[in-house]
Amino acid sequence: MSSAYRKIFPIKITATDSISFSLAHKNHLGHEPTLLRSCGVQFFVNLCSLVEADTKNGRKSCESEKKLENQKSCTVSFLINSCGLSREMAVSASEKVRFENLDKPNFVLEMFRKYGFSQKQIAGIVRKRPGMLLSNEETLLPKLEFFDSFGSTRTNLAALSADPALLNRSLEHRLIPIYNFLKSVLLTDERVAVAMKQSSRVFKQHPNKNMAPNVAFLRELKVPDSCIMLLLTHYPETIVEKTDDFKESVEKVLEMGFDPLRSMFMLALHVVAEKGNRRIWDRCYKTYSSWGWSKDDIYSAFRKHPNCMIMSQNKISRTMDFLVNKMGWESRKLSSFPEILLYSLENRIIPRCTVIKVLLSRGLIAKEVKPSYFLKLTETHFLEKFVTKYEKEVPEFYDVYEGKIGLPEITIPEKSN
Repeated sequence: MSSAYRKIFPIKITATDSISFSLAHKNHLGHEPTLLRSCGVQFFVNLCSLVEADTKNGRKSCESEKKLENQKSCTVSFLINSCGLSREMAVSASEKVRFENLDKPNFVLEMFRKYGFSQKQIAGIVRKRPGMLLSNEETLLPKLEFFDSFGSTRTNLAALSADPALLNRSLEHRLIPIYNFLKSVLLTDERVAVAMKQSSRVFKQHPNKNMAPNVAFLRELKVPDSCIMLLLTHYPETIVEKTDDFKESVEKVLEMGFDPLRSMFMLALHVVAEKGNRRIWDRCYKTYSSWGWSKDDIYSAFRKHPNCMIMSQNKISRTMDFLVNKMGWESRKLSSFPEILLYSLENRIIPRCTVIKVLLSRGLIAKEVKPSYFLKLTETHFLEKFVTKYEKEVPEFYDVYEGKIGLPEITIPEKSN
């Protein structure tokens, strides 16, 4: 029984009782209560009709709710069994999309598989954009064909699965104009695909908004096309920054002494221009300062290797702790070759320093070798010069290098949680 019926039902009883009361006391009225009886009966009939209509509406509402619940259950089952989502993800996605039937979602999945998406990639797309399963063939298929037409299929699939919103962009007004601009600068489809994988933003913003003006500004400064290609291929986020901000960043890099004709200029611009990097810069500056580096030390290191200013504080501190406190090297001297701070502590710095420490302790090398030398060597050259060469004197040297045997006084700083 519906709530509306429960509210109206007492009124019906009251109306009926009123009619009965009037009929029972008609002698007191002095005439036949025909009009009263007629009106009362009609009122009662109207009330009953309302109750009946409300009951039907309540039944329809229940049926509608049941239908929606069945659709949700069907959707959740499809998302789990056909798309590879977990139950929790499927329930969450079902709040954004519902299937009346499975024709369209099955077609979309078939298209994704046809163009080479793995089950894991499909699950990722559906999790991020469940509405994609309701895409129409006339809109989805041309876009899949477009992305399949250039560059590496594997690279493009990775980019699309990472940001499926690209498939929601207009092919005619957005995707094709962007591709044409990128191809005119990068020259090859492979570079266009790499740029898209590095940052999907390049395919979301019309080239005339920021990219084209920024590239034109670099060309005004006589920046070589090879350097522009480097920036747009590997650091596309930089080139889509607002033009006013981009120009300001370029001027700042020029003031730091970077040569716009060299590729190092592009690396510095990447570090300085991107908004996210600015916050990291401040944290790196503070960390280097805590190790005794002056402003001149920090800027000198940046000019030698710009990426030293977009490292994690933990990585800087752990590496500096090992090189300064375990190896006994002077902190400020490390600013002269900042690139070694970017090497893996566990896989490169500690194994090689351990080998050098053993050679020094056994008198096999006369003086300490500069870290800027032995840490920069390729793996093959380091082994030939410092491990294989002394294999007879130190038979277990390969075990030392691989970390199976280490010096007690050399320990790896613990990672922060």
